[in-house]
Amino acid sequence: MEKLDGMAVFARVVEAGTFSAAARQIGLSKSAVSKQVAGLEDRLGARLLNRTTRRLSLTEVGAAFYERCRRIIAEVEEAELAVSRLHAEPRGMLRVNAPMSFGIRHLAPALPEFMARFPEVTVDLTLNDRMVDLIDEGYDVAVRIARLADSSLVARKLAPCRTVVCAAPDYWRRHGRPDHPNDLKRHNCLVYTYMLSGNDLTFAGPDGRVSVKVAGSMSANNGDALMAAALGGIGVLTTPTFIVGEDLRAGRLEAVLKDYEDSDQSVYAVYPHSRHLSAKVRAFVDFGVERFGPRPYWDVD
Repeated sequence: MEKLDGMAVFARVVEAGTFSAAARQIGLSKSAVSKQVAGLEDRLGARLLNRTTRRLSLTEVGAAFYERCRRIIAEVEEAELAVSRLHAEPRGMLRVNAPMSFGIRHLAPALPEFMARFPEVTVDLTLNDRMVDLIDEGYDVAVRIARLADSSLVARKLAPCRTVVCAAPDYWRRHGRPDHPNDLKRHNCLVYTYMLSGNDLTFAGPDGRVSVKVAGSMSANNGDALMAAALGGIGVLTTPTFIVGEDLRAGRLEAVLKDYEDSDQSVYAVYPHSRHLSAKVRAFVDFGVERFGPRPYWDVD
C-alpha cells in the first residue's frame, strides 16, 4: 500500500503541475507530497522529475513510469468503484462549477433539495463566467450554456436556452424598435464580453441565419450586470431568458425580433470521460434534468 500511495501522489503531482497544487488537491502538506515523491525515487533508484524554481518536468524514466502508474491507479479505482456501485449511495465531495448568473438564479436555489435528497454528498460550488478546465482545476462537473463541441468531455442537456433581444419600454419609445437584426447596428447594444463570437450576434430567422456586429456604450463579463443596465434604459440586451424571464413577464423589459430568437444554445452538465460515472455526478446530472427539463420554468408564461 505504501508503494501504491507513492505512485498515486506522484501521478497527482504530474497532473497538477506543481507540488503545491497537488498538495491542495490531495489534502496534504507540500512537504509531505515532496517527501512521498523523493521516497519513491529512492526506492526506484531513479530521478522521475526535473525540478526548477519555476516548473516541474518528467524525465524520460519518469514519463514511462507515470504511464504505468496512471494505468495501475485507474485499475484500482475501477475495482473499488465496481464494488461500491453495488451498494453505495451518492456520497463525498462534489465540486461543481457554474456560470455566475445561472448559478445564483437557478442552481443555488436548487441545491438544498439536492442535498436533502442525497445527504451523504457535500457540495463545493464555484461560480464564474470563464471557461474552466475541469480536469486541471479538479471539478467533477460543470454547468455550461453553450453550443458544445469539446469531445474531451461528456455532455448531457439539462434544458434549452432561449436567447432574446430586449430593452426597457422607455428605450424602445425613445429609439424605436428594430424590424430586422441588421437594425441593431444603429442601437446602443450591451455586450457580453465572454461571448466566443465577440461582438457578432447570430440569429436564425425566416430568411436563414443572420450575423450582425453590434457595439455600444457598455460591456461586461456578467449577464446580470448587463440586465441592470438594460432595466435602466441604457441600451439593448441580447441574453438568455433564464436571466430576464421574470422581467419580461413583468413588463420591465420588452422583447423584439421574436422571429429571430436563436435557440441553438442549451444548458448542459459536462464532466470528464470515465468508464464508470461516479454516483454523486450521476445523481447531480439526473437531478438537473428533472429540475430544469425540456420546458424550464423560466420560460413559462
